[in-house]
Amino acid sequence: MRLDILTLFPGLFSGFFAETIPRIAVEKGALGVHIHDIRDWSRDRHGKVDDRPFGGGPGMVMACQPLVEAVEAVRAMAGRPGRLFFLTPEGRRFDQRVAEELAGEGRLLLVCGRYEGFDERIFDILEPERLSLGDFVLSGGEAAAMAVADAVIRLLPGVLGSPDSAAEDSFRPGRGLLDHPHYTQPAEFRGLAVPEVLRGGDHARIAAWRHEQALAKTGRFRPDLLQG
Repeated sequence: MRLDILTLFPGLFSGFFAETIPRIAVEKGALGVHIHDIRDWSRDRHGKVDDRPFGGGPGMVMACQPLVEAVEAVRAMAGRPGRLFFLTPEGRRFDQRVAEELAGEGRLLLVCGRYEGFDERIFDILEPERLSLGDFVLSGGEAAAMAVADAVIRLLPGVLGSPDSAAEDSFRPGRGLLDHPHYTQPAEFRGLAVPEVLRGGDHARIAAWRHEQALAKTGRFRPDLLQG
């Protein structure tokens, strides 16, 4: 997969892609990452990319010219234009189902907003898809882009150490439950013992116990997932 991220703060991504699963994905050749500074397309000698909103109001708005030309230039850098997403509160809610959908794409472009948002004409011209992490406001789209990228990258073939890891994730489509409880050594810690069923070696009983525990955990912490 080729991943292009357009941002005003490219330095925020250097540590993210240098560690853990994103780094492994790059090293294994499953992922190619390209970070683009939107200011590189500004025609202003100070690199300005925003301006005050028409009609008044607080804050600044990301302007058309730098962002439209940045996206058009980046899309032309590879053979396929890829799917273009803007990280914005009005977008489609990002969840595990969307992550699995995007993991099957050959190229993704993520655009990170800042300030009060985008000039609406940017959407009219580029016709991007929109993604949102939820009903809250971040300082910018960079954190959201990292969350989307991480959820997608770990699903790419060969990235995780075990192919079963992603298959047992919480929220996986067709499963819809939180993950079951996990335990490791020691078998007892501060008077709390690992459930006996996990130590007995009966894989059928273990599977049944894990399913029951996943149901119980979901009912306790996310009962909304069990509706219907």
